[in-house]
Amino acid sequence: MTSTTPTTLVLAGTGKTGRRVVSGLRARDLPVRVGSRSAEPPFDWRDDTTWAPALRGVDSVYVAFYPDAAFPGAAKAVGSFAELAVACGVRHLVLLADRGAAEAERCEQAVRDSGAEWTIVRVGFITQNFSEAFLVEPIRAGVIALPVGDVAEPFTDAEDIADVAVAALTEDGHAGRIHEVTGPRLLTFADAVGEIARVTRRELRYLPVTPEQFVSSLTRGGVPAEYATQLTDLMVEVFDGRRANLTDTVERVLGRPPRDFTEYVRKTAATGIWSAS
Repeated sequence: MTSTTPTTLVLAGTGKTGRRVVSGLRARDLPVRVGSRSAEPPFDWRDDTTWAPALRGVDSVYVAFYPDAAFPGAAKAVGSFAELAVACGVRHLVLLADRGAAEAERCEQAVRDSGAEWTIVRVGFITQNFSEAFLVEPIRAGVIALPVGDVAEPFTDAEDIADVAVAALTEDGHAGRIHEVTGPRLLTFADAVGEIARVTRRELRYLPVTPEQFVSSLTRGGVPAEYATQLTDLMVEVFDGRRANLTDTVERVLGRPPRDFTEYVRKTAATGIWSAS
């Protein structure tokens, strides 16, 4: 690495995919700036005065909107950020987007319209939501209640998402490409909960609920009402079968199969994260 090696800014750099992108870039001995409220300089999606300092001297950006590119207002923020990034000299934007979500599609258009080279990394339900997000406590409690019925989903490992993003940020041939990343097979949430139950040898139950019941369960657990409603609206929007298909992106981009859900469950169960509360 030399002093002239371009720096990559990784937004949501402490999150599920962002911290793995940071690790992947550092493993290649490439300079990385972590974009988070606790970093120096700090980055906050809700405070646009933090954006320019974080972009200073940056050549490429992994654009992960917090809390999610499919949430209301994401496209406006991402568009404003992309415009500023180009003005600050950024060459390449790699956007994390949700497969099938209307607001995420508007984020994609904003990045394409920015004037920078762009790559879109589209993903569905991230497998690590079972261990690093809102599903941890329900699994510990033994009942996983969701407003998604029996729709199948190609659960996608955050490691695969990050590896594809790192390839897009560091290798030629990804500009102007849309990479839809999926796992290797379709599972319903009942299937997924069943696999966790089998590996952990625990009694776990998947319970389909209405959107209203799901919002209530989240708010009772301390989740802010606005976030709970937005998350529920997103799940109702995308879990209608539109994402029930597989792609060969991981194999095509990385030259290996995508990580399977069972592999993830075995490794995660060994950490004890799902032990009964």
